[in-house]
Amino acid sequence: MKIIKLHLVACFLLSVSAFASDKAEIIYYGGPILTMNDGQPRAEAVAVASGKILAVGSSHEVMKLKGKETQIIDLKDQAMIPGFVDAHGHVLMIGLQASSANMLPMPDGEVNDIPALQKVLKTWADNNEELAKKVNLILGFGYDDAQLNELRHPTADDLDQVSSEIPVYVIHQSGHIGVANSKALEVIGFNSDSKNPEGGVIRRKKGDNEPNGVLEETPHFMALVKLLSAVDARGYQTMFNAGMNLITSYGYTTAQEGRATLGQAALMRATADTGKTKIDIVVYPDVLTKDARAFIKNNHSREYKNRLRIGGAKLTIDGSPQGFTAWRDRPYYNPTPNFRSDYVGYPAVTSDQVYDAIEWAYANNVQILTHSNGEAASDLLIAAIKDATDKHGMADRRPVLIHGQFLREDQVDSYQALDVFPSLFPMHTFYWGDWHRDRTVGPVNADNISPTGWLVKRGMKFSSHHDAPVAFPDSMRVLDATVT
Repeated sequence: MKIIKLHLVACFLLSVSAFASDKAEIIYYGGPILTMNDGQPRAEAVAVASGKILAVGSSHEVMKLKGKETQIIDLKDQAMIPGFVDAHGHVLMIGLQASSANMLPMPDGEVNDIPALQKVLKTWADNNEELAKKVNLILGFGYDDAQLNELRHPTADDLDQVSSEIPVYVIHQSGHIGVANSKALEVIGFNSDSKNPEGGVIRRKKGDNEPNGVLEETPHFMALVKLLSAVDARGYQTMFNAGMNLITSYGYTTAQEGRATLGQAALMRATADTGKTKIDIVVYPDVLTKDARAFIKNNHSREYKNRLRIGGAKLTIDGSPQGFTAWRDRPYYNPTPNFRSDYVGYPAVTSDQVYDAIEWAYANNVQILTHSNGEAASDLLIAAIKDATDKHGMADRRPVLIHGQFLREDQVDSYQALDVFPSLFPMHTFYWGDWHRDRTVGPVNADNISPTGWLVKRGMKFSSHHDAPVAFPDSMRVLDATVT
């Protein structure tokens, strides 16, 4: 089914008679029009004026709004549907993905082994020589060790074959792990004397304390900040525009930046205030600093200003399930050889930070979205939400669970009781179903990844997301994976 994308933020389904004196700027007809309104699920035509829908109904009735200047568009049997709302993604980081070398495996890229990864990086560096020199970086996004023939992460030694003179950095498809070449490690400042920062791991060469290039969670994010420091405001503006363009191409009329720094939030606000945002953008800054909390408290709103709003706060408890950094309540089923048999992942933050962030959000009536993948992460989140609810009572805060890949059924009951809205990631099964079955949780629990069925059985509402740039924001693939 193809999509005809509307230039509309909101759809108001109104009778023709309500606007009998108005004339339409555009009338669409000639294909199935799916309204998503149970009272009027299908229509033959739509009339539009001033960015709003004037009427939806039969072609005969809607054509009464045709004027001399009305543009008539024949859908030619293609389906028209309302624009999508991005349930969870990272529109600024989508732009980073669009601006860097495509490290994705098939079907979204060509990187299914390390030689292919090296080739794509070299080609990108040759084609973007001026940019690479300007920012002093060759950057790739989206490699996946689970889909590389070698079944391992690339290393600094592998990336040194791309360049030993300029920093090279590749970001894992999960967005939670990265790999640096020797020059990048030098720029970042990681060496054999570097300690693992809290909430992350600097992987080492076998039998040595020297970093092997692979950085998990906190050191990965530290590396990105350092390596991207040469990107100026214009560069980030270009990234933001690229992100909006890509997500709009898949039919989204509202995009999300699901974990923003204050600098990124300010840049997106400045862009919106110029009137150049094509779609609505909702931003959730990271909640962990005092400055961020002050900003969120003073700026969060349910109303858009120049097509952008600060929706609330974002908290991240753990990491990536396919990358083995999600925090579980039991050992991983069959982890790759560099993990011990009792390995359960780890939290990215402390328990005190989680309790404090949830308490602050509830006390200030701020919506909070929480990234929680493993069962242990959900145990902590549920406990913190229960504590805050006991103190502040139930209210219309709409807290959201982001991902929830590895959930127990009793945790679903807890989220329902606490009025937490689940935003799940069923597209994980499209990319990593066999990896979860064979490596992360095993054949039994793999059937319960992103457990939409448990939610449906309880009559719970939920959303399904793409988490781009973890995956392309492909709306049809999101729907396909969720239904399948």
